Amino acid sequence: MKTAVVVFPGSNCDRDLAVALELITGVKPAMLWHDDTELPAGLELIALPGGFSHGDYLRSGAIAARAPIMREVIEAAGKGTPVLGICNGFQVLTEAGLLPGALMRNAGLDFVCRDVALEVVTTETPFTKGYQPGETIRIPVAHHDGNFQADADTLDRLEQQGQVAFRYAEEVNGSARQIAGILNAKGNVLGMMPHPERVVEQAHGNTDGRKLFEGLLNVLA
Repeated sequence: MKTAVVVFPGSNCDRDLAVALELITGVKPAMLWHDDTELPAGLELIALPGGFSHGDYLRSGAIAARAPIMREVIEAAGKGTPVLGICNGFQVLTEAGLLPGALMRNAGLDFVCRDVALEVVTTETPFTKGYQPGETIRIPVAHHDGNFQADADTLDRLEQQGQVAFRYAEEVNGSARQIAGILNAKGNVLGMMPHPERVVEQAHGNTDGRKLFEGLLNVLA
């Protein structure tokens, strides 16, 4: 499985994500810099890591979404290549228009950093095939701007079309309808605030995040 991790100035979870991808796929991902203008041929997954791209100036992810490499990511996503955005990567995906809604300041105005319980809402996507419908998993969060918001019509559409991938099973940041991760209409772009790459080995405390990457591998292999 050929993968790539996009790195922006201020990314700080790119190594964690690369280690997780290599562990699951057996192949080191390509590390792409934000100023790159081409994607490697034959990519089967593009991943945008967490962190604080460009210092979170303007809005989280707003500057990164306009990086040269994102033009290629947007084009690849339009052709069906799976794209995964985690935490800051989720923010970048919304700012780039690949996902609807916005990630706002947490309702409590505090940085939230802890394990949280998530409900797997849909398994009808390559990203969630490794889980059971309604399964409760525990994955860490670490964000200040993770409060997902959208207008009522958009929220209804996400629910009705099966685009809600994960929902918080507890109060975390004030997100509308407890949404923790969403998909695009085609199902090949996933943005999520929790960090599955941080729970892929027993030494991490659990391996609930591993199922996301293994499910992808099984679908795409």
